[in-house]
Amino acid sequence: MKKIRNWLRSRRPTKRRLIQLYAALLYNAHLKGFADGRIYTGLSKALCVPGLNCYSCPGAVGACPLGALQNALAASAVRAPAYILGVLALFGLTLGRTICGFLCPMGLIQELLYKVPTPKLGKSRVTRALSWLKYGILAAFVILIPLIYAAQRFPVPAFCKYICPAGTLEGAVGLLAHPDNAGFFGMLGALFTRKLVLLILILTACVFVFRAFCRFFCPLGAIYGLFSRIALLGVRVDAEKCVDCGNCVGACRMDVRRVGDRECIHCGACMSGCPTGAIRWKGRRPGRRARMAIGIAAAAVLAAALAFFNLPTA
Repeated sequence: MKKIRNWLRSRRPTKRRLIQLYAALLYNAHLKGFADGRIYTGLSKALCVPGLNCYSCPGAVGACPLGALQNALAASAVRAPAYILGVLALFGLTLGRTICGFLCPMGLIQELLYKVPTPKLGKSRVTRALSWLKYGILAAFVILIPLIYAAQRFPVPAFCKYICPAGTLEGAVGLLAHPDNAGFFGMLGALFTRKLVLLILILTACVFVFRAFCRFFCPLGAIYGLFSRIALLGVRVDAEKCVDCGNCVGACRMDVRRVGDRECIHCGACMSGCPTGAIRWKGRRPGRRARMAIGIAAAAVLAAALAFFNLPTA
């Protein structure tokens, strides 16, 4: 019995893993959608969740921020994308890439796949170079292409349409898995086949490379990475205690050069390896500039929400 208890204790989920699970369940709380194979279209779908979770998933109760950003940019010729820009700024300023480490269902899926017992590919100069690729995807597929087609009044959410593995896995596969949607198979074409192959390649890569999609391809992580230095929540290093041993960077599976940089997902894995206890969670009060930026972002979100729901402003 003692061996069984020790075995169970050693495999007990960590607090971070539980938060990841709860976040995934909360994002997809419309369980009825999985039972009837239909997309939820209630009022909460006008609100964005922090992590990458497909709008078309049968259980999704909120919108994906990347999809909302592309749609807003595609409509920017007639309407300013105030709401989604405010939401992303608000998430970035308060949580930053802590969202990637704790609140992203795709991050959870990747970490579970990495647990498959196979030889693993560690980080290197190549993976650090590839980590810049997501910024190129952000610029091209999330921003430029939707803006270019916005001038022609022709919406093209390029990342969702051509790349997003969450859309293929949660949305397409999630809907096609229901027997009532068997008629959808006749509508599938070459685009879906290419996206399905891309999904399989990405998921396979995640078995051998830690969070491969997150590190190399996810534009949402790229957006939150821009807020790494100023985000209120995350891990930080106490410079007075740090002895520059490098244990933190060595223990991290992401392509970080230092704790808290643009590639850090603030999972806290580096804390236990620090010999001087120099790494801790941020607990400081936001400064004047941070409070002002958060206030502006919150005001943009509120104003856009009032306009969306056609509510009085006074």
